[in-house]
Amino acid sequence: MLILGLESSCDETAAAIVTGDRRVLAHALAGQEEAHRPYGGVVPEIAARAHVEVIGPLVERALREADVRLSDIDAVAATAGPGLIGGVMVGLVTGKALAHAAGKPLVAVNHLEGHALSPRLADPSLELPYLLLLVSGGHCQLLLVEGVGAYRRLATTIDDAAGEAFDKTAKLLGLGFPGGPAVERVAKDGDPKAVPLPRPLTGTKEPHFSFAGLKAAVARAVGTASAADLAASFQQAVVDCLVDRTKRAIGRATGATALVVAGGVAANGAVRAALEQLAHAHDLRFVAPPLWLCTDNAAMIAWAGAERFAAGLTDPLDTLARPRWPLDPSAEAVRGAGVKA
Repeated sequence: MLILGLESSCDETAAAIVTGDRRVLAHALAGQEEAHRPYGGVVPEIAARAHVEVIGPLVERALREADVRLSDIDAVAATAGPGLIGGVMVGLVTGKALAHAAGKPLVAVNHLEGHALSPRLADPSLELPYLLLLVSGGHCQLLLVEGVGAYRRLATTIDDAAGEAFDKTAKLLGLGFPGGPAVERVAKDGDPKAVPLPRPLTGTKEPHFSFAGLKAAVARAVGTASAADLAASFQQAVVDCLVDRTKRAIGRATGATALVVAGGVAANGAVRAALEQLAHAHDLRFVAPPLWLCTDNAAMIAWAGAERFAAGLTDPLDTLARPRWPLDPSAEAVRGAGVKA
């Protein structure tokens, strides 16, 4: 089985070709960091225009690298949401055009499902169900992954995601964009106990996450300590929140075979180390994808497409792009911004 995957939900444009036996034959990616850096964050219109310019050449490059033709592909998988709607439309429309031209099925992939299933691309021994901490710039959720298309949400953020908090902290400290890697880099030289910062919702019965108050506390603390100390203190606060909330979810994740972390923030070394320690304390396997699979990429979209295609799940060419697309539509609404989940 050969699946062509396309990703364009934020500021990374990518095309990949993945086989049903987990071989990544090609992965072509174009970033937009330089275009967005002057603004300290992603500008949706700039992102969409950049996707338009590069997605065609990236598909051609992926096909060359894999040494296959479009006619050899079994299905085209494209991110159909959630994300910045302009960018999502670029990738989805391209996927529709390629599928129609080649007479191949279309698989409309939820970007979050791409993250959720990416550990299975990297680790064939990972068994269902597993407890997943999906932590990225736009989402922070705990999910029980029961199967392809079957997700039970245990917790979500009521306001901001952890990755968003990383980006805001980097901006406040003048560390540049993208913020997550910059904060982690600077934090290595700081004292994680130097600046007292809140750990919202930790120790409470409420299962969810909250990072808005932590962002506000960092803003108030700017100038009271070095950038390194503030970065280290912030990073430790995030780690403590993630561990506390995940520990609570473990008790509700009946039958989970492993604790899995995915999404852009899963590339953070401190986060991975703390979660691995938590998993071992509860006799669970700890699984995290390779760093390149944590950030947005097309290989995870192709793999999610492969899993869905193998299960007989394909989509019509009139499938709509979606700025919001929860993995668990049946989950109860929560206060605050939980509707984003």
